[in-house]
Amino acid sequence: MSSQSDDSLPESETLSLCSTYKETIEIGGRVYQQLALEQEITFTPVDEIERESLDKQHRIFQYIFDERLIFPPIENPERILDCGYGSAAWAFDVAEKYPDCQVIGIDITPHMKPEEMPRNLWLQIDDLNEPFTFQDKFDLVHSRNVAQGIDKGRWRSYIGDCARVVKPGGWLQFIEPYHVVQSDNGTLTDDHAVRQFSMQYSDVLEGKKDVRAAMHLEAWFREAGLVDVEYTMIPIPLNAWSTNPRDRHIGELANGAYKEAIGSHCIYLFQEYLSMTTDEIHVLLARARQDADNPSLRPYIPMYVCVGRKPNS
Repeated sequence: MSSQSDDSLPESETLSLCSTYKETIEIGGRVYQQLALEQEITFTPVDEIERESLDKQHRIFQYIFDERLIFPPIENPERILDCGYGSAAWAFDVAEKYPDCQVIGIDITPHMKPEEMPRNLWLQIDDLNEPFTFQDKFDLVHSRNVAQGIDKGRWRSYIGDCARVVKPGGWLQFIEPYHVVQSDNGTLTDDHAVRQFSMQYSDVLEGKKDVRAAMHLEAWFREAGLVDVEYTMIPIPLNAWSTNPRDRHIGELANGAYKEAIGSHCIYLFQEYLSMTTDEIHVLLARARQDADNPSLRPYIPMYVCVGRKPNS
């Protein structure tokens, strides 16, 4: 994991990018990072379609969170670490909002980062499954949607690393969904394709990743010694089934994003590990998308938010 020192700016210790990280492979019309697939780090594409999808998801998150980027009470942050920056949408917005703050993002893939960035944003390439070696301390460590990239046995040490590199009094902010679709009225059953898809997706990842990590965040934060821990589940409706106008709008936004995302998340996994044909996958996805459109099922994705503070001493 990349390290920094107090007397240097982040770019001064950034090494030339190893060509291994840049190598890609095309599967089913989508582009993947070859290293990530070979080492089973993550299984999602790294192409322009995925970058646009991640940017769209970020805008939905911002609507859900009332345009708040940082939840804990942090004033004038000096250093922020974003773990698993993806398209760098969150890190970009934070760097623009706090121009005097050094914002550092780390991810395994360099392929989706923006061509132009704020002067105070540095994006580095590394594997979150490796121990952190950062020397500087951060006011905030942010982690969002990394469950598919964190190895199953790594979560406790990952949170421990994040807690270690944050300043005394600094904060961790984690956001993770649980990808098995739920129903607000209990009408969604195992006979529905959207439940079949999400269960198959979870099953194929089971031995590699912790698909239920979101539900353990509070306990893991406390194990890491964090205090003032706040943990909540936010149901994200997958269509406009809610009678609440704001939730209806979230459902409208999330519907398209979800139907795009399920294809990106499963094509490689289902072909490689379930031996499904392309036609079989497309039929399942089409049926799952129909279920996601059905307001009578009241489908939603549980999204868990957890923040915690490192004690001052």
